[in-house]
Amino acid sequence: MEAAAAGGTKPSEGFISADHEAEYRAFVEKHPDIEAVEFLLVDPNGIIRGKWAPGDSLKKAFQEGVNFPMSLHGLDVWGREVEETGLHIETGDKDGYCRATRGSLAIVPWAKRKTAQVLLQTFTPEGEPFMACPRQVLKHKVAEAHARGFFPVAAFELEFYLLDPSKEDSAGMPAPLGTGEGPDRLRMYGLDDLAENAALFDMIRDAADAQNLPIDTIIKEAAPGQFEVNLKHRADPLRAADDVILLRRIVMGCARAHGLTATFMAKPFIDYAGNGMHVHTSLLDGDGANVFAGADGRARLESAVAGLIKTMPESLILYINTWNGFRRITPGSYAPTHAVWAENNRSVALRIPVSTEENRRVEHRISGADANPYLVMAAIIQGMMEGIDSGAKPPPPVEGSAYDETADLGRELPDDMDDALQLASRSAFLDRALGPLLAKVYRDLKRAEIIAFWSEITPLERTTYL
Repeated sequence: MEAAAAGGTKPSEGFISADHEAEYRAFVEKHPDIEAVEFLLVDPNGIIRGKWAPGDSLKKAFQEGVNFPMSLHGLDVWGREVEETGLHIETGDKDGYCRATRGSLAIVPWAKRKTAQVLLQTFTPEGEPFMACPRQVLKHKVAEAHARGFFPVAAFELEFYLLDPSKEDSAGMPAPLGTGEGPDRLRMYGLDDLAENAALFDMIRDAADAQNLPIDTIIKEAAPGQFEVNLKHRADPLRAADDVILLRRIVMGCARAHGLTATFMAKPFIDYAGNGMHVHTSLLDGDGANVFAGADGRARLESAVAGLIKTMPESLILYINTWNGFRRITPGSYAPTHAVWAENNRSVALRIPVSTEENRRVEHRISGADANPYLVMAAIIQGMMEGIDSGAKPPPPVEGSAYDETADLGRELPDDMDDALQLASRSAFLDRALGPLLAKVYRDLKRAEIIAFWSEITPLERTTYL
């Protein structure tokens, strides 16, 4: 259970903590006319699940909690029960208590009724953190880092497409904005596409302000209708991961309000760039100084990089968590194909951006935009810690393109979901990064999804062989 801040007052009877009570009371004082509340819970796939409830039920999330079956964390990407996880009927399909996360209570600007939303995390009936809940797992991982004297800082960047439902491509999918009339408009870093969609992006920024999400820049990306939103760094990886979940919801909700569809699918179009999730991570010491700064810091940074390189193949199933996501990993696509690093080079999996020493950090570039940010962050922290602990040395940084087949690029990353899962299953890294319960549940979910895709005959096969 999240404790009250040190030195804080004792919470009133029934509230989780003094901080939670203060957040709840300030919100209802500002918004006394709430008609509905949306309870949000994130499953291992990074999908928001939950329920709508009357406005007067909001208080429960800040007190005993809202009941949800703990088996929610054993659903595959289609929302189907995966019995192999051991979380379903064999347990009696028990309810847990799902309680509010600090800082997540906010208005839903695009809702027609006066609606609040709050992000939840799962506890067992006995009040213990349920360790198949991704947020609880990351909370535990951050606590481990803090106990070691390291305080992670993180900032996420997410790419997405805006699609026009009134236009379809040859496969019947909504077409990206900017296609269908003359040559495709890539217009990378162009301002015209931002200006043409200014009302939507203004709504996204306003919604982010209302929900306390620190949006930084919005960029036109490398394909028609593709954009990127960068979030400012937080010295709290939990809140940084929360920001990703809520930003995806904001973008999709605001796009819908403008008659468009937004998708964070990793590779929605074969001919265009995929959608990535880039994570900038550094570590602070107890005094708030970057442990990667200075000569000693440089050695520590390289050890962290070495740990991430060593563990990347067996943790790839966390970074690329969908069958579709592996279509994004192709040479020349700015999606990395090898576990390599470099300075100021966007073709690699781990980039050290140009910065002052005080801002020295690692940019982790492998994840798809639809990955679960809690699990991505947990694996990054674990990989960095293992590299630092062992004093590992990375291979030489890549010079030039990391897609150069004539160069010695080290270990190639799996380009197939089954291969990635087999690597993860033969390694104990997922157990160390996620804990044994979620590691098992996650492997079971991915195996069930792979089998489902193997069981499907594609339209291409039918048109070819019938």
